[in-house]
Amino acid sequence: MRDKIKEYEAVAHAAEKFVKSVAEGNSEYAKNLFTDDAVLFGILNGTVERGSIEQFYRNVDTVGAGDVFKARIDVLAVEETVAVVRVLEEGWGGSIDFTDFLLLLKLDDEWKCVAKAYNQNSNTIIK
Repeated sequence: MRDKIKEYEAVAHAAEKFVKSVAEGNSEYAKNLFTDDAVLFGILNGTVERGSIEQFYRNVDTVGAGDVFKARIDVLAVEETVAVVRVLEEGWGGSIDFTDFLLLLKLDDEWKCVAKAYNQNSNTIIK
């Protein structure tokens, strides 16, 4: 069942932690969003990344977003205890564009991300 608009706003607010971490190159905000056992899946510059969300934290902390970084949050679905968010990123690290999909669960009345899967736009792959 589709949830109320206020829940969409709560999910978007939670996803802002992800964007703030990337924008500032500081994983501390995202660590408040992701569960300790959250997983990551994607392909970065042709290399598959999968496993612990810790890899995302390392990437954020070692590669600054850059001056041209922009992001957009789209809440795609909220169904009582599960939500899907798409985050569009442009100019991460000054040159890479991503589409991230975040899967969130409502745990103890708080929206927490349990999985992140992403696509790197093919025209931004560094070889």
